[in-house]
Amino acid sequence: MTIQENFCPKCGGKTENEGLCNTCLRSDIEWLTCEPRLPCVICPTCGSIKKVNTWTDVPYDRQKLSEELAFGAVSAHVDVQDLELAISTREISPNRTQCTVYVRGILYGEPVYKTCETLIVWTKENCDRCSRLSGGYYASTIQVRATGRRPDTFERERAVKIAYDIEESVQQLGERLSFITRIDDTRDGVDIVVSSHSIGDTITRQIITEMGGKATRHPKLIGEQDGKKVYRITILLRLPEFRKGDVIMFNKRYYEVKGTDSGLIRVFDLIEGRSNVLHEHDSGFRLIGNVREAERADVTYTDNDIAGILDPVSYDIKEVKAHAWLRLSPHEKVKILRDHEEEEIILVG
Repeated sequence: MTIQENFCPKCGGKTENEGLCNTCLRSDIEWLTCEPRLPCVICPTCGSIKKVNTWTDVPYDRQKLSEELAFGAVSAHVDVQDLELAISTREISPNRTQCTVYVRGILYGEPVYKTCETLIVWTKENCDRCSRLSGGYYASTIQVRATGRRPDTFERERAVKIAYDIEESVQQLGERLSFITRIDDTRDGVDIVVSSHSIGDTITRQIITEMGGKATRHPKLIGEQDGKKVYRITILLRLPEFRKGDVIMFNKRYYEVKGTDSGLIRVFDLIEGRSNVLHEHDSGFRLIGNVREAERADVTYTDNDIAGILDPVSYDIKEVKAHAWLRLSPHEKVKILRDHEEEEIILVG
């Protein structure tokens, strides 16, 4: 024995430590603790899980969630090395799961082993989103209308599709409280009722981007929450008088509408085959139809700037102007609209 050797002040044995030996250290500390009871709140409608006071959308698998919760209930001392965990679970009842966690590791140079028991208590509670959905909560209403007409079936369906696509997108980004409360098909258009101002604004912008139009906002104060004023907003979205794809006559020329922007109508000249711009406030527009409703007809022959078209209704050969931009050839198909007022066939593509 030399003067440099250390002795444990508790048991008197030799130690390499300055203080208690490893054996006494292990006996003096509680190296493993375990929460005996774990509550877990799950929404019975959508399966969201409540963590503290926040609802989280995660794929819900009871076995995997049980293991995750049980492992989270175990707390080991910071000096435990090479920690290994294993678990067994037993379903006591539909709302109780008994978990046994097996823990082993190395503490102060010696292996240690211990088991602990924890009980997971499953409770059901409607989440914030489902509570709002079931209560019909809403913050904005987008009234999709049209200028001087009623939105057609295509426009109604497209506006609804845009709304659902945006709802799916924001939900994936974690905006749980942004959703579509309901959609009402009305005599004059469609009403898209949503739960937040942000999703309402996003849907409105996307509809205008795709189909044109203008929107006005009409807020209404409904109360206060946490000292802040709460508003419900009605967004009146008016689609343009002419839809994308409409064929119109103006100054004895036919145009296909490509879009509208700030009082202007972007068109394609069906005679000259080039783009042009008309003004919305001009008078004398006459709607012929929409290219989505066009019939398909056979080209029977071409002769310079004249083409013979087989009328798909009367089966007569009708001669029409074969505009250069069409590049027609015999035996191919062409799309046509009928101007019943002028008794003409219009080639639209």
